Amino acid sequence: MKLRVKDMDIATGGIQVVIVNQQDAQLLDLHSEDRLLVKKGRKTTTGVLDIAESPKSVARGQIGMFEETLDALGAKDGDIIDITLGDKPKSVAFIKKKLDGLELSASEIRQIIDDITDNQLSQVELTSYVMANYANGMSMREIVDLTKAMASTGDRLRPKAGMVADIHCIGGVPGNRTTMIVVPILVAAGLTVPKTASRAITSPAGTADTMEVLCSVSLPKQKLERMLTDVGGFIVWGGAINLAPSDDKIIRIEYPMSIDAEGQMLASIMAKKATVGATHLLMDLPVGPGSKLAHKRDARHLQAHFEELGRILGIKMDVIITNGSQPIGSGIGPALEARDCLFILENDERGSTDLRHKSIKLAGEMLEFTGKAKPGKGFTMAAYLLRSGKAHEAMMRIIVAQGGTRVRGDDIELGKLTYVVRAQKSGKVIKIDNVAVARIARIAGAPKDKEAGIYLHVRKHAAVKQGDPLITIHANNPDKLTYASEEAARKEGVILR
Repeated sequence: MKLRVKDMDIATGGIQVVIVNQQDAQLLDLHSEDRLLVKKGRKTTTGVLDIAESPKSVARGQIGMFEETLDALGAKDGDIIDITLGDKPKSVAFIKKKLDGLELSASEIRQIIDDITDNQLSQVELTSYVMANYANGMSMREIVDLTKAMASTGDRLRPKAGMVADIHCIGGVPGNRTTMIVVPILVAAGLTVPKTASRAITSPAGTADTMEVLCSVSLPKQKLERMLTDVGGFIVWGGAINLAPSDDKIIRIEYPMSIDAEGQMLASIMAKKATVGATHLLMDLPVGPGSKLAHKRDARHLQAHFEELGRILGIKMDVIITNGSQPIGSGIGPALEARDCLFILENDERGSTDLRHKSIKLAGEMLEFTGKAKPGKGFTMAAYLLRSGKAHEAMMRIIVAQGGTRVRGDDIELGKLTYVVRAQKSGKVIKIDNVAVARIARIAGAPKDKEAGIYLHVRKHAAVKQGDPLITIHANNPDKLTYASEEAARKEGVILR
């Protein structure tokens, strides 16, 4: 059938989509999600079919095309093209198999990942795959095969160093920005540390969001490989480089439903570590109310899986369980967290004590794990590298190499509008609610507005008097400040007794 192209002036961000009028679809017995082979001259491509019920969007005799399809064909508005019915990707049948609760083979998993990477699956099909893994779970063999499939697609970094250190936290704890202190400590110790970080999904800031306050986090692969040799490490957004590209497409599906299937999470983390060439990986599993892991038994379960995956992939693992019962650090939100980290690196007394201590602990653990420090001496070595200014200098080199300038904590601009939440009574802080304070920071504008967020004036067990400041909310939008202050009144982030 010949149809006239209508440029929809819309991009999907990946998958190719075409739209035909409902009457044309009925004539050809076409259905939504069918694949259409679309041909213009010698060029042919495959598009996922959507059906227009109203002729106002796509009239009879027309085919609506999104930018990706137009580019693939070299087509423009008004061109005449041919369409025929095509076959759905093979992986659709494998997704149905997983929905039925059956185990997938290595080749079936690889086909699914290949089709995700190549934008061959529709949103419905990709969502079905994510939900199948969430509802039915994955065997360890499936997780291993998924990890290998994800790691084998896209690019890989090839560090020249024989030993490559990496760190990772599964998240869930506001303000836990240890990476930006641990990485420069390790680099100062002579380790090679290619740290790819994530942006915020449900939190007020991801490490990539916070680092972006100081410098670029989107750099080409060649630049990053040079940095490993010249500087010793980097802290960049993993989504900006083509490492395990299927992972970011899956995460976009998980986000709206706040889904974090265990097997998918394990594969996602370990695939990315494999692609950066990590030989030694320190895994931080925070446990506590409001974090991703509520109980230690959950952490022990996850620890065993990480260790098994590491053994199979040839990555040496050191998995530690930490306290995630309250935020780590004082600042929550990109700029506030960046300032926190710089104060600690500068040995400024305004640096958060708990963030400093946890960072030294993690860095010391890795120094011992990699043999840079003798057993029992890692903490002392890490503390020295921080206290001496060597870690600060390493961080400045990283920032400059990533396009930033040497900067101090006092240079970081925060949201100009503020609201102080004060204690309504005297007492003792018995809890700081991770979920509540994260929500307040997000309502204030974080992470999109990097200057927005909250500053915690107290920690758990602190004694406070009536009228003492508990939280300062920072924002640039007056409405957001109002909404955040109202949320703080409804749901106490800091609970006193």
